[in-house]
Amino acid sequence: MAIYEPTIGLEVHAELSTNSKVFCSCSTEVGVPPNTQVCPVCLGFPGVLPTLNEKVVEYGLRAALAMNCEISRPSIFERKGYYYPDLPKNFQISQKRSPLGTKGYLEIAVDGQSARVRIADVHLEEDAAKLIHPEDDPQHSLVDFNRGGVGLIEIVSEPDMHSVAEVEAYMNAIRRMVCYLDISDARMEQGQLRFEASVSVRPEGHDELGTRVEIKNLNSFRAVLGAVEYEIERQTAALEKGEPLYQETRLWDDIRNATETMRRKETSDDYRYFPEPDLVPLDIDDEWIARVRAELPELAEPRARRFVADYELSEYDARILTEEKERADFFENTVKSETPPKDAANWIIGEMLGLANKRNEPPARLMEYLRPQGLADIIGMMNTGTITGTAAKQVFAAAATTDRSPSEIVEQECLTQISDDEAIASVVQEIIAEHADAVENYRKGKENALKFLVGQVMRKTKGRANPQAVNELLRKHITGE
Repeated sequence: MAIYEPTIGLEVHAELSTNSKVFCSCSTEVGVPPNTQVCPVCLGFPGVLPTLNEKVVEYGLRAALAMNCEISRPSIFERKGYYYPDLPKNFQISQKRSPLGTKGYLEIAVDGQSARVRIADVHLEEDAAKLIHPEDDPQHSLVDFNRGGVGLIEIVSEPDMHSVAEVEAYMNAIRRMVCYLDISDARMEQGQLRFEASVSVRPEGHDELGTRVEIKNLNSFRAVLGAVEYEIERQTAALEKGEPLYQETRLWDDIRNATETMRRKETSDDYRYFPEPDLVPLDIDDEWIARVRAELPELAEPRARRFVADYELSEYDARILTEEKERADFFENTVKSETPPKDAANWIIGEMLGLANKRNEPPARLMEYLRPQGLADIIGMMNTGTITGTAAKQVFAAAATTDRSPSEIVEQECLTQISDDEAIASVVQEIIAEHADAVENYRKGKENALKFLVGQVMRKTKGRANPQAVNELLRKHITGE
């Protein structure tokens, strides 16, 4: 049986988080009633003229430079002609022959190894409107033009990925990048980050690419990965059987977990590209490029490497901390208060992410209440013995969900650690008297019995007793040593 190698490329559409659309002043606010953020320009009325949003160009430039692209001089807008109900002009203003940026690359990490995915181009365009297909009325579709004309960047990769793992790493890298650059909120559930995958399969060792299939309708990471995996298997099976493959566009069916033919693939000639006559060529000068380059933030991958080197964290911890920019900032601001980095990492990864998941809230919501100094105070009180580890978790949960400071919570809820041997001894004696069976089991050498008794003391003192003192006093009162 021959061995086949998949080659995969992705097109990524990221909706830019500007306040207004790319060619008009309509708002881009999400969640408003349908068709309330529209005007003659974004509705494609005859005779209207587009006006380019400078912030859209700035955001696109950030992305292109972050991915090491060459900036086109000039960059040209073109009309991409096609008919569809969500495109009232019957063309989309986009870029093809002279996009904003070209010949870039993005570094990704896969199974602890670094890989480079080449970026063919980064270009600016306007989004289409949103089609809505009511389940109770399959004969009709609705169109919401609020999204029509919102600024997009499209990032087109070369077919440099050869596994589902690489595709997943690339998608995560793109999402982190646009969020770190503060150019998109990248919320896939709101359509702010969308993917199209191109997949082909060839015999291993061959230079020529196989027949390319493009997959649309991918609205989640899970859909992208499922579609890519399915296409690799489908195309490999076809080649094994000697069946022909066709260049086509396919759709992903979430229910069947399969792709299906949509249409035979068009070429760029079918879109009848020609320069947009109402927009002049965009010539970005050296000063603008230099300013944007100088203002680029440290991105997730290099920041994770720095966390490993500077804070002696594991690669796993560094990767989780840098997954979101706000999370990484929170960690570094906590460490600035002389908090041990490993302690800060453990509390953010363990307690903060765990509590956010339990409450079904984004971690950023907890950070609004619990400031970095608040976490530093909790860790400091625990490390100095002011509160126990159990009490520290209570304080954390309260401080991350209310306006009270950690010190106020400790005082108001009387959570200061009990270290006085006499006070602990009285509780220890009560527990020994109440749990004679456990005491006897410990005397017979069963260490778990002692852990049980320690837990009972901690419960009775509401987690305030010094655990080390509890252990010592239990042993002393049971064995008489």
